[in-house]
Amino acid sequence: MRITRVLSTSMLILGLAVAPAAADDSPSPTASTDSDAPTRAGTSFRTATEVEQGQTATANGSAGDYLYWSFPADAGQRPTVRATVKLPETHAAETWQLDVYDGLRRRQACQYGAQTRTAAAEAGSVELACTLRTVRSWSEAWANDPLPGTYYVRLTTVGIPATDLGLPVGTELRVDSKDIGGSAAVDGSLAEPLVPGIAVKSEAQEDGSDTKSAVLSAIEPEDGWSSGWWSDRWVWTAVGAALAALAGIGGYSLTRGSGRPPRV
Repeated sequence: MRITRVLSTSMLILGLAVAPAAADDSPSPTASTDSDAPTRAGTSFRTATEVEQGQTATANGSAGDYLYWSFPADAGQRPTVRATVKLPETHAAETWQLDVYDGLRRRQACQYGAQTRTAAAEAGSVELACTLRTVRSWSEAWANDPLPGTYYVRLTTVGIPATDLGLPVGTELRVDSKDIGGSAAVDGSLAEPLVPGIAVKSEAQEDGSDTKSAVLSAIEPEDGWSSGWWSDRWVWTAVGAALAALAGIGGYSLTRGSGRPPRV
């Protein structure tokens, strides 16, 4: 009887321990924003179509056009831009390229990914990808580091025969980010994110002349722009300081002895 009761109690404890794990493994419902995803692309930096991270934007165009999108990226994120170009049934070999620019319109280098690809003749589609470096909260004026703000994506052909110019193509674009955290954090932060028009808005608010000045890019991360001073490095610094203090106290307790002189 006692053994049965012990087994029942053990199974109950095991079930309570496994239940949270099973709940964590189950897929959590996420709001799909693809229904609100844009279905067109801009033709320049100023007319770039705004895309939220996690959305799959689509657009129809012609071979030889310049297609532009924009998306927000905050400090500590490592964005990855993926594009798929659906080609017509009959075409020659074409080379497509994906370029990413920051808020200052500086071309950003891809850390890895196929930024330029050549589609063979009669190929149905071509896929491109570009993973940027981790966005920093602050950088030197002479550096070309990615900074928080608006980023622009340009998709176009860099090698196409004249016979294929103007052929209809379909495109899909998606931007996802990985949160790197304190391993890439730096001291300092920007006064404002690199969003086109935000400096004009800030000056107008300070003067009190117009508090509803337009910002050229109204898109921003879901949780807002981070301040740049907080990162998980503070947590690890505090933990390290606590461990060092405990180690010092333990070492002192082991080496101080009893404090009494030996008896003769």
